[in-house]
Amino acid sequence: MSELDPIILARIQFAANITFHILFPTITIALGWVLLFFKLRFNATGDEAWMDAYKFWVKVFALSFALGVVSGIVMSFQFGTNWPGFMERVGNVAGPLLAYEVITAFFLEASFLAIMLFGFGRVSNRIHTLATVLVAGGTTLSAFWILVLNSWMHTPAGYEIRDGVVHATDWLAIIFTPSMPYRFVHMLLASGLTVAFLIAGLSAYRWLRDDRGAGVMKALRTGVVLGAVLIPLQILAGDLHGLNTKEHQPAKVAAMEGIWETERGAGLRLFAIPDEANRQNRFEITIPYAASLILTHQWDGEVRGLNEFAGEHPPVAPVFYAFRIMVGIGMLMLLVSWWGLWVMHRRGMTPMLARVLVGMTFSGWVATLAGWYVTEIGRQPWLVTGILRTGEAAGPVAAGTIAASLAMYLVIYAVLLAAYIGTIYHLARRGGQLTILSPTPPRSAPQPAE
Repeated sequence: MSELDPIILARIQFAANITFHILFPTITIALGWVLLFFKLRFNATGDEAWMDAYKFWVKVFALSFALGVVSGIVMSFQFGTNWPGFMERVGNVAGPLLAYEVITAFFLEASFLAIMLFGFGRVSNRIHTLATVLVAGGTTLSAFWILVLNSWMHTPAGYEIRDGVVHATDWLAIIFTPSMPYRFVHMLLASGLTVAFLIAGLSAYRWLRDDRGAGVMKALRTGVVLGAVLIPLQILAGDLHGLNTKEHQPAKVAAMEGIWETERGAGLRLFAIPDEANRQNRFEITIPYAASLILTHQWDGEVRGLNEFAGEHPPVAPVFYAFRIMVGIGMLMLLVSWWGLWVMHRRGMTPMLARVLVGMTFSGWVATLAGWYVTEIGRQPWLVTGILRTGEAAGPVAAGTIAASLAMYLVIYAVLLAAYIGTIYHLARRGGQLTILSPTPPRSAPQPAE
């Protein structure tokens, strides 16, 4: 590999773009449903505290939605610049799926978001609630279509190849590929956990600053309870997803587990330093039989090793480490959410719990990114499994051009991310008061004439 390999640089650039982009849909997918929960509780009880929580978090939703849209547009341009071979080869499948996402989901979210932000007190409560339902549904529908395409790239079905170009033969098979249900559920739960700890962490930050109104406390408890409920479901979904991956992408599982030789009764590598050059691990810490038990549900189950996929398996170290980061944070989420629920039930909120929750505010982001790195790096060397290799889709863009734009993207994304985090903490310090996004007019403001 040369010092500036254009394919490697293009991959890094796309990874940088999707890393930044996925942060925001991960929030909006689940936050829309949490906002609906706040609104329905307000409708049922008339308790203004629920509407206070709604008004604060709808601002975070709007900010997240805006950054998700902008970064998604940038990412889509790269299909035509750095990766033209992708659409040339599989555009007959990818193009319609991306169009379905825009037509059925994005327009729905964008159309009714303004009513969510500005409509309370200006439209009827029923219309405002309906707008919240449609935006929440739109975020999930958007995730569905994107994950349909992503799952098809991992486990393609319902197609035929004519003259080197993929053509759809069965759209139901394309949409409901073997991995799609597992991938979709896993992502929805990841979004739910990300939002749970974001809400709990930011509300705990407000609590530490003596902003302890009823709306803050209701949001805080909602976040903790949501995290405690969802993390066991995510562990179960992750297990099922792993079994599906072992069946359809065994090389990825071998890289996740750092298993070089096919083994029966394979041990679980808690820690190791994969040495791909010598095709072995250094400094292994292993639990005997545990990998086979997890992956096959049998003590002596067979797990295929990386050496069966010479030249056809992903880079081992990044997949191996990212998987452990994802699982480690998941276990931490389990401990913190259940401990937090117990403390709040027994003693109410405490400074120690609040500080721990603040520290976990963005833990969902880290876990989600680690999981996506496992998923996407784990597919290599394929862009579309068995159909299109990554190198075959790359365009003729010079390495220097890609490097310059990559540097620009990294600087812009760093600034935008810092601005996003700074803004939501500014909102927290101000108690959600940000005039430009205020959903209701000030009570003292004169009302327009009928």
